[in-house]
Amino acid sequence: MTDFPELSACFAEDGPLSALLDGYRPRAGQLELAQAIDTSLETGTDLVAEAATGTGKTLAYLVPSLLRGKRSILSTGTLNLQDQLFQRDLPLALKATGVECKVALLKGRGNYLCPQRLAVHLGDERLSGGELGDELRQVQRWARHSNSGEISELETISARSPVWPLVTSTQDNCLGADCPKLKECPLAQARRRAQEADLVVVNHHLLFADMALKHTGFGEVLPGAEAVIIDEAHQVPDTAMRFFSRGVSAWQLKELARDSLAACAEASGALALLREPIEQLRSSLDQAVSVCVDLPPRGDFGRIASRRDDFSALGQSLQALHSALDPLAEQTRELSNCADRAALLLDGLTAFLAGQDGYVRWFSHRRGRFSLNLTPLDVATPLKELRANNPAPWIMTSATLAVGRRFDHFTHRLGLEASARLVVDSPFDYPRQTRLWIPDQLPEPRDPAHTEALLSEVLPLLRANSGRAFLLFTSHRALARAAEWLRSRTDFNLLVQEEAPRQVLLQRFRDTPRSLLLGAASFWEGVDVAGSDLSLVVIDKLPFAAPDDPVLEATLKAVREAGENPFASVQLPQAVLALKQGAGRLIRQDRDFGVLVLGDPRLTTKSYGRLFLKSLPPMTRVREGAEAAAFLRRRHEMG
Repeated sequence: MTDFPELSACFAEDGPLSALLDGYRPRAGQLELAQAIDTSLETGTDLVAEAATGTGKTLAYLVPSLLRGKRSILSTGTLNLQDQLFQRDLPLALKATGVECKVALLKGRGNYLCPQRLAVHLGDERLSGGELGDELRQVQRWARHSNSGEISELETISARSPVWPLVTSTQDNCLGADCPKLKECPLAQARRRAQEADLVVVNHHLLFADMALKHTGFGEVLPGAEAVIIDEAHQVPDTAMRFFSRGVSAWQLKELARDSLAACAEASGALALLREPIEQLRSSLDQAVSVCVDLPPRGDFGRIASRRDDFSALGQSLQALHSALDPLAEQTRELSNCADRAALLLDGLTAFLAGQDGYVRWFSHRRGRFSLNLTPLDVATPLKELRANNPAPWIMTSATLAVGRRFDHFTHRLGLEASARLVVDSPFDYPRQTRLWIPDQLPEPRDPAHTEALLSEVLPLLRANSGRAFLLFTSHRALARAAEWLRSRTDFNLLVQEEAPRQVLLQRFRDTPRSLLLGAASFWEGVDVAGSDLSLVVIDKLPFAAPDDPVLEATLKAVREAGENPFASVQLPQAVLALKQGAGRLIRQDRDFGVLVLGDPRLTTKSYGRLFLKSLPPMTRVREGAEAAAFLRRRHEMG
């Protein structure tokens, strides 16, 4: 049995963490999780652990990782969480443990300036005028003084500006080891720091890319990593599915055409050979884009099968461009890169058109861009193959991994059946801090009157709470109807998803009295508003995945053909985990309080409703909205 004296001392009431954190109190669940992680590090055993909000899971994995001295990769879900982990939590854990080690932060390549592409586009006379030219020169001035090369430093240029694709690289257009500006490349420097580090903070997609050595020209991030610690692990199955997908997008093809034309400037005679195939590719691409105009935003291959000839013509144009680029590839690095990209994109398009057993073909499109995707239904097998070459234990933790305290749904998707498992309950006093209300007079979720009926029921709570509420919806259509209803009947400050960037909406929510934030999928997780600023969360329906999702449809079909129940095996567990994420927005600290309203009658009328309720924290149930409103008024009066 592992001996934990040093580890326990860090989390003790009079330990180093108490000296560094105001109001620190030992939490049994935090120590239990830290000890389980320490055992996993010692034995090399995978661990899957659900640690409810308030556990303090970040320090629970940082402290044993540092004390064990394992060369580790820490992976999390978003850029904001990466920054928080690296800039706040990791320095704290280093102080608490007294460990000295090299640490590094690595983000995706799109977050770093590409000096080569900046130089190329500064030299393009067609881009020198207007706002785009001004922004290129602004980037140039900033780049002279930036130490990190992270483009997020340049806050004066909109994140949606067309300048960013011109001054950052993609895996497609990066010249890698052949780049003439490699020595001054911020991405190369960040990767070098990561390779020399004992502990590096990445995100989930980078983790997979590194394991597969997909970032050519640089090598893996942390050779010989002895542990992989994955926070926000509930996102990993979907990340893996995207990572193992193949295909091609309109944006990639448009960029290839543009870069191929730009590469002609440095190669004598290239323009004469490439002009016609580039124009042909652009023409075929325009035709393919027009095919998607009348289609739904996403769908399976069957929706575009009748227009296969248009995509085949696109493939022929891409083949012609590749054939023209190939003999020119030795002239310049840029032409060589374009030739390689044309080959990869042609391979992706060909694979999509041909199809493959065990994969689903589907498309998506938005604002004149489309993507054609070939996605595996099983990621456990390719993931096991990747991990065979990277035998370090995986420690996976999140606030939402278990369904009814069981991990089967999660572990089966990733092939982690042999892992150790742990559920750590929240230290929060949910019966005292919260109330749960399920209105019992609402129409069924499919009834067109459902949204308005729910809003009528919760309006007294919104008024009693003076706003300070999240209203979370399972569809954008319901969200839009709710926004229209509330605008016509109330004077609350409405903050509606997509009317501003997410962080802007959240800041306005915190700063503006009587605010209601209306959000769909992206607001169900990763959104943290602590204190009395948020004390009411309304969820309109149980978050079953949209039935028109082509990957879900194919998954359900495969499960059905295997003799299993697709609802019980796939749809129900996914919806339970999604509901847990949404409900988790309410209580973020031990002094928080609030009411959760679930507007779906199926929670009480369907047998599966019990599983949803069992998976939520132990909130005190109320039968009437008046009880919930009185609770909110009383708690606000108490301060």
